Amino acid sequence: MKIPAAESGNGPIINDWRPEDADFWAQTGRTIANRNLWISIPNLLLAFSVWMVWSMVVVKLPDIGFTYSKDQLFWLASLPALSGATLRIFYSFLPSIVGGRRFTAISTASLLIPAIGIGMAVQDPSTPFSMMLILALLCGFGGGNFSSSMSNISFFFPKAQKGTALGLNAGLGNLGVSVMQFVVPVVITLGVFGALGGEPQTFTKGGIEKSIWLQNAGYIWVPFIIASALAAWFGMNDLVSARSSFKEMSTIFKDKHNWLMCWLYIGTFGSFIGFSAGLALVMKVSFPDIDPIKFAFLGPLVGALARPIGGVLSDKLGGARVTLWTFLLMIVTTLSVLQFLPQNGQGGSFNGFLYSFLVLFALTGIGNASTFQMIPVIYRNLHLNWGTKDADPIAAKEAAAAIGFAGAIGAYGGFFIPKAFGSSIKAFGGPDIALYAFTGFYVSCLLITWWYYSRKGAEMPC
Repeated sequence: MKIPAAESGNGPIINDWRPEDADFWAQTGRTIANRNLWISIPNLLLAFSVWMVWSMVVVKLPDIGFTYSKDQLFWLASLPALSGATLRIFYSFLPSIVGGRRFTAISTASLLIPAIGIGMAVQDPSTPFSMMLILALLCGFGGGNFSSSMSNISFFFPKAQKGTALGLNAGLGNLGVSVMQFVVPVVITLGVFGALGGEPQTFTKGGIEKSIWLQNAGYIWVPFIIASALAAWFGMNDLVSARSSFKEMSTIFKDKHNWLMCWLYIGTFGSFIGFSAGLALVMKVSFPDIDPIKFAFLGPLVGALARPIGGVLSDKLGGARVTLWTFLLMIVTTLSVLQFLPQNGQGGSFNGFLYSFLVLFALTGIGNASTFQMIPVIYRNLHLNWGTKDADPIAAKEAAAAIGFAGAIGAYGGFFIPKAFGSSIKAFGGPDIALYAFTGFYVSCLLITWWYYSRKGAEMPC
């Protein structure tokens, strides 16, 4: 029997989707799923690039005539995470309501607003701080995309490959932070767009004047955003089987495991995105002789590359086991970072500080993948334990919603971590107190993982 075009994946809407059926997966499903994954990844990479672009822009603003205080600069670095996390709450449900293809294209196109806005605003040092705050909040469009992207991709793959697929989508998507932190310092030194890009600003530091085009930090993403949005619209698919109402998905709010996994994801992804947003400013304050933009991209790069590894390890060893060891090592590594910080402006080791943070970033990447691998297993086991009829499709929808929602709550770490650093520096002169607080939080994550998911006789082993 010939399969209709819409069902075979030749059209944008797929009515027949059975990834757990081995024959369907081998003949039809794998190709379609992989195509959607590989189009999703660059869209998510651009979302992360725009989301975190302020972490680089704020470092240069004082040098081109903007007279913002350190606290105001930390606000600009923190607010994109706050708005992005809030948008994720809504974005996590929208692919199942609107369609994954449609929403990926629309949400990517929305990144044009903050990208162009930043390019215009940074050219005028008299731009009000309130306008900069609005643009920082609009960069949250990029943060919101993560939940919709992960929720959408989770429907395409069988449970045995979800960890790897989600690890690739998130890990290579997370590379957007590192790509941005590597690309922006280069493009702001060049008149990439000629007269269309505007006049350069005068960069003054140490008595030396140079010309920079800080507007390129926003403008450089515009052509790529347009291309990726079009690729999503014409190359991805909407799965009819993934459609559900908000009422159907909202059942996750009654389940304690949804909230427990949110807590754990604050510890992993919240740390990754929070450190990505605040590390450059922490470097600048703690080691004033170091140019932070030369090193800041390394942490997000390591974290992003570690995420697919975490997905593979979790598929083989179990997500809970990998998560447990990740939090244990994060505790040790955070304490290591503290040992290399200067005290009262004296001592310290930048190399030790940087290497410890790189290990910490790698652990957050592994933990990002392992926690997300746990969620589909938890919901499938829950419905099997309850004897739910047609457990797999129901569990898949709830797991997708839980993945998106955990991504939303976890992203608040991107706001609280830079603000914690800023408050610690303002009150005590350094980031030490903030790091001790993070260590205590990781201890709570370790205990939750062990008690509910990892120990012998755990309530929900996964």
